[in-house]
Amino acid sequence: MKASSLLGLFTSSLLIAYTQIGSAADFQITKITKNLISTPDFSYGGGGRYRINQGDRWLEVEVEFSAAPDWTDELTFKYYILFNGNVLTGEVTHMNIPAGRENRSVMYVSPGALARFGNNRPIAVNSFQNIAVQIVQGGAVKDEVSLARAQPQWFAALPQISGFVLNKNETPFAPLYWDRYEQIKASGR
Repeated sequence: MKASSLLGLFTSSLLIAYTQIGSAADFQITKITKNLISTPDFSYGGGGRYRINQGDRWLEVEVEFSAAPDWTDELTFKYYILFNGNVLTGEVTHMNIPAGRENRSVMYVSPGALARFGNNRPIAVNSFQNIAVQIVQGGAVKDEVSLARAQPQWFAALPQISGFVLNKNETPFAPLYWDRYEQIKASGR
């Protein structure tokens, strides 16, 4: 009797451990890239013509990730960008995510925010000391990757500033590349 109870407990423990390992592998960040890009230049009729400064650059942080489930209703991506001693933070919730290895999320930091936190000095791609991204589902971190080698959650002990890392829909890049990035959940949904 005791042997069968112990065997059952051991088997269920293995099953729970396997399930936890399996769910952790459901989502995996495969690549983080950062680029400095110019503001898109649109023209239209019927309004004034305003020139944009093509010298201004936005920081673009793109994340490639894989998803194992056939479909995922929602995933939240939390971005942490170490820049000049500050951690700029932002998050975006994607919805209706298909299984695959080439899913993408993207966030931006505006030229004004880069000037503010860069003390009006010229910005280069290597001006950012580190970038970390977490995939969160139902409050649980499913994966975390840093661009530069670091301890997990290296950003937790540093001053964090929110409101400057913007999702694609909050930028002039909103109408571009619809098929490249996962759908963003509208606030209030």
